[in-house]
Amino acid sequence: VLLAVMAGMYAVYHGPEGLQGIARRTHRYAAILAAGLTAGGVELTQGAFFDTLTARVPGKADAVVAAAREAGVNLYRVDADHVSMSCDETTGRAQLTAVWGAFGVTADIEALDAATEDTLPSALLRSDAYMTHPVFHAHRSETSMLRYLRKLADRDYALDRGMIPLGSCTMKLNATTEMESVTWPEFGQMHPFAPVDQAQGYVTLITELEERLAEVTGYDKVSIQPNAGSQGELAGLLAVRAYHRANGDEQRTVCLIPSSAHGTNAASAVMAGMKVVVVKTADDGEVDVADLRAKIEQYRDELSVLMITYPSTHGVFEEHVADICAEVHDAGGQVYVDGANLNALVGLAKPGHFGGDVSHLNLHKTFCIPHGGGGPGVGPVGVRAHLAPYLPNHPLQPTAGPETGVGPISAAPWGSAGILPISWSYVRLMGGEGLKRATQVAVLAANYIAKRLEPHFPVLYTGPAGLVAHECIVDLRPLSKATGVTVDDIAKRLIDYGFHAPTMSFPVAGTLMIEPTESEDLAELDRFCDTMIAIRAEIEKVAGGEWPADDNPLRNAPHTAAALGGEWNHAYTRDEAVFPAGVSAADKYWPPVRRIDGAFGDRNLVCSCPPLDEYDN
Repeated sequence: VLLAVMAGMYAVYHGPEGLQGIARRTHRYAAILAAGLTAGGVELTQGAFFDTLTARVPGKADAVVAAAREAGVNLYRVDADHVSMSCDETTGRAQLTAVWGAFGVTADIEALDAATEDTLPSALLRSDAYMTHPVFHAHRSETSMLRYLRKLADRDYALDRGMIPLGSCTMKLNATTEMESVTWPEFGQMHPFAPVDQAQGYVTLITELEERLAEVTGYDKVSIQPNAGSQGELAGLLAVRAYHRANGDEQRTVCLIPSSAHGTNAASAVMAGMKVVVVKTADDGEVDVADLRAKIEQYRDELSVLMITYPSTHGVFEEHVADICAEVHDAGGQVYVDGANLNALVGLAKPGHFGGDVSHLNLHKTFCIPHGGGGPGVGPVGVRAHLAPYLPNHPLQPTAGPETGVGPISAAPWGSAGILPISWSYVRLMGGEGLKRATQVAVLAANYIAKRLEPHFPVLYTGPAGLVAHECIVDLRPLSKATGVTVDDIAKRLIDYGFHAPTMSFPVAGTLMIEPTESEDLAELDRFCDTMIAIRAEIEKVAGGEWPADDNPLRNAPHTAAALGGEWNHAYTRDEAVFPAGVSAADKYWPPVRRIDGAFGDRNLVCSCPPLDEYDN
């Protein structure tokens, strides 16, 4: 989401007029460049164009590219006879002169500017309104933009305000020290296809990050190209598929996935051309080993891969994970260990050592790149040596992957390279002992919360000695059945107390999955636990009839400042609504909106697109 916010704010600041001005300026420079080349006798291969030109220079492409590079401009060698070049909003007159010189052309830029017309085809020019929302027209000064961003931050609930205990998402601190380098032009203004010898700093950073990720996971090779966890999954499964095919086992297409797995697992398997077979989950939250063994035997000759999450999506360490991996290997299959919960493993256990053949890693979880609301982030894929030849590669950058790779997973050779400095800085700052300590504290914090809440909210799944991994699931279903208070009510009431809610109803409906991470100190953990216990007392008031089931602070949560105005006709007081136990008026977080019916919205989609009958056939 970091990249989405950056792009979105670019659009807000410039608006439709600004973006059109940038586009027209870009085309203008391309048109002048084209006019100068044509006047100098250089043949262009296209008539209409926007920002990109291709010139035909029989046998001279290498010389032209070299001359341009000597002048400080990178051109693209299409083949021995063709050179391509693009203009953008950073292009200036000096660049045009340098490019003309590389082609052996001398041009008068002032005269060309006066004589050259734009060549945008009128039939392709947009005539309808776009970016019509007021936000794209309101902020044209730096001061106004600053205040807009401040207003959004005030409405948001982020880690600079308090804990975000989302289970399975690992919303940990993204330190300013790690984030700052993303804004440096040495990183942010590097073109993804710049010649490698002009990007040695990036190459060093990427190589070091890949090597350190391989070390902490126990794998032999890591590719940083996938720019989302889902893409990392797909890359890993494509490597498995290519491995089986290389061995002549093209019939191995069955992917075993536990019913508790992340939903992307099955989607990725289908995209990789595999047949998904679901494995049952046992009552204790672990994989049903008996059912797994039966499925392995049933599909022994067709088994491609088992996808498991470790620790499991239920927040426990699978005791039999090594045995499970061994049985899959005995049947000729591979083991994919979903890296979503790696925050419980770094420094303590390595998937590549306890049986995994391949994993994707969520750098926007364990390794501090911000996320929220979905990707793209960075989702590297790590593999053992036998799968390394089938990692992603790229046709335009031979150094980005093995020659025998499965092809590109992302458009750019190293994916979202612009945000890799965040994770590189995190790993470098923490060091081996720091990373291990972070994992230990994350697991300790989850168990602390589980033990404090268990007398009030039963913990659904635990491992040996009643312990959990880095997250715990509290079961609200018996309470909801007895009182009518739902998981949504509790989640929304947490907002009144100044907390972001945990993950609701995943992987089990009617539950909350809580992951504190190592970022929270004891005081914040206690504040959260005290709040949950206070909410439990409020539920008792509903159960005892003191508050009506349909009119109580939980059912009406969250309460906005606007909700306090006018006549108050509720069975509880205004103070009980917005200043419950432990909430100070001086530090109150005011939610900007009240509760919406999310389920109704999900089931009643509204499309803002024109109806199909408005399109020409």
